Amino acid sequence: MAIKEWKSFLTPYEQAVEELKVKFRSIRKEYRRKNEYSPVEFVTGRVKEISSILEKASKFDIPLDRLQYEIEDIAGIRVMCQFVDDIEKVVELIRERKDMQIMYEKDYVANVKESGYRSYHIIIKYPVNMAEGQKDILAEFQIRTLAMNFWATVEHSLNYKYKQEIPYEIKGKLKNAADSAFKLDEQMLEIKDEIKDAQKLFEVKSDIISNIMNNILSLVYIGKIAESSRYQIQLNKLIEEGEVWELNNLLFSIKRDVEKFKD
Repeated sequence: MAIKEWKSFLTPYEQAVEELKVKFRSIRKEYRRKNEYSPVEFVTGRVKEISSILEKASKFDIPLDRLQYEIEDIAGIRVMCQFVDDIEKVVELIRERKDMQIMYEKDYVANVKESGYRSYHIIIKYPVNMAEGQKDILAEFQIRTLAMNFWATVEHSLNYKYKQEIPYEIKGKLKNAADSAFKLDEQMLEIKDEIKDAQKLFEVKSDIISNIMNNILSLVYIGKIAESSRYQIQLNKLIEEGEVWELNNLLFSIKRDVEKFKD
C-alpha cells in the first residue's frame, strides 16, 4: 500500500479518535457542571502506527485488504478512572450510547491475564461521516485505573525492548508489581468517600480563591491599589489553612467593596 493510500485508509480512524476523545471528555465536563463526581478521570486516544499495523497483520496472517475488518484496535481510546468501581460505570455509559455499536467486550479486570495485565476492553463499530459518505470503522476502548495504566505502560515498554520475550526474572517482578498495583486500587476503593470529599473540598476552595483573585484584579483596574493589597494579604493567610467559610466571608467583603467603588 502506497503512502497516499495509507493516508486515505487512516483518515476515518483519525477522525473517529478525535470525535470519541471530545465526546468522552465532555462526559467529565457534564458531571462537573452538575457538581457530581465523574467516573471518567481523563481520556487519551491514538491511531496505530503503520509499522504496528503491518507487524500485527504479519503476526496473524491478515491480508492488506482485510485490515479494516480484522484489526480492531487501529483506532484506540483509553479512558482512565480513579477507582476500580468506576470502570463498570464507564462500561455502562458506553453500553447506553446510541452513536456506536458494541461488537464484544473483554473483562481483564475480573479475568486478569497471566502477566498481571488488567483492563476492560470494548470493541465498537463507529460511524464516521466522510466527504464521500458514512464509513463504519472498528475501534477499541480500554478502560482502566491510573495504577493499571501505569503498569500497562511499563509492560508495553518492556515488551518492546525484549521483542515480546521478557526474561523470566523480570516477568516475575512485573507480575508482583501488577498485584501490588491492584492491591493499591482496592485500598483506595476502601477510602473512596474520604478521597472524594477531600477532592470536592479542594475544588470548592479553588473556585472561591479564583473568584477572590478576580475581584482583587477588579480593584486594581479601578485604581484601588491599597484595598487590593489589603485583600491580597488576607487571602495569602487563608490559602494554606483557611476554612471555606473564612474564604467565603472574604469573597463577600471584597465583592461588596468592588460594587461600592464602582458606584
